[in-house]
Order: sequence, then C-alpha cells, then structure tokens
Amino acid sequence: MSRRVLGIDPGLTRCGVGIVDVDARRRGTLVHVGVIRTPVDAPIGERLAAVAAGIREVVAVHRPDAVAVERVFAQQNRQTVMGTAQASGVALLVAAEAGLPAATHTPSEVKAAVTGYGSADKKQVQAMIARILRLDAPPQPADAADALAIALCHAWRRGAATGSDVAATPAQKAWAEAERVARTYVRARA
Repeated sequence: MSRRVLGIDPGLTRCGVGIVDVDARRRGTLVHVGVIRTPVDAPIGERLAAVAAGIREVVAVHRPDAVAVERVFAQQNRQTVMGTAQASGVALLVAAEAGLPAATHTPSEVKAAVTGYGSADKKQVQAMIARILRLDAPPQPADAADALAIALCHAWRRGAATGSDVAATPAQKAWAEAERVARTYVRARA
C-alpha cells in the first residue's frame, strides 16, 4: 500500500508543490509537481489567497493522505521570512480545512533525508530527487524539487518511526542513524 504525500516549499512569489506516492519499500513515484506563482506587486491578501487556492486545487485533484511543509527558518531578509511564514501558515490552514494531517520539517532534515547530508546545496537536492523518482531531469525551478524533497522526507520519516528498514537507501540509513544518535545524546544529557 502506498502513501500519498503533498510537500510544500512555502513562498509568496513561488510556492513549490509536489506530490509523491511512496510504497512500503520506500520507493517514490512522482504524482504531481508545480509552482504556484503570485505577482510581487499584488496586495499581500490577494497573494495569500492565490497560494491558498492553488494548494486547495492540488489537494482536490490529487487527494493526498498527508501534507508536509518546510519549516520557516531565520533568514537575513526579514520581508522574505515574513512572506514565507505567511505562506506556510496558509498551507497548514488548507491542510487542516481538508482534514489532512500536517507536519513541518526543517531544511536540514529534508536535505539529510534525500542526500544523506544536511548541508547539501540546491543542485545536490535536485539531482537526488531526479534519481530517487527516476526522472530524466531534475524538476525546475528549485522550489518544485524542494517540494518533492519535503514530501519524500515526510513519507520516509514516518516509515523510519515504525522501525521499518526495508529497502532503505544509504541516505535514509544515514539519516535514521543520525536521528538515533541524537536521541541517545539528548537522553544522556537529561
């Protein structure tokens, strides 16, 4: 049985959306990938409404089982952080409206899940997404590939939580081991 996950790379100008089906052996299959775009000169309310409408349409058409959103992190540009946080909130709201479980994952969690390295660059993530999903070329723009990476991270993380190690990739095994070590360290310090 496969699990369908919608990954969202939140943003006001470009909001990446990607849906993957992941089977019990952790093999991912591309279902949908795209970018919701809004004009930079439109009022903020209209831009957020457009992001919400785009996500609602993807949910209605592809009917995911869960939604995963990249967690907002501090950036130098406060205006960019605000827009990203607002788009993230809209994505979580749409998931709740649809009755879908939703989670957030940090950029380093996502990178570690798909590449085995939490500080991987955009090109490394794009290349691994193309490889994992057996695509001829990496999805463009990077926001689209990031959305797929978020979806895969969430699907695999859920599998890792069950203790399943069936057909895990080296990156997935490294990530699971890093999580195990981190949990052990936290417990030892408590």
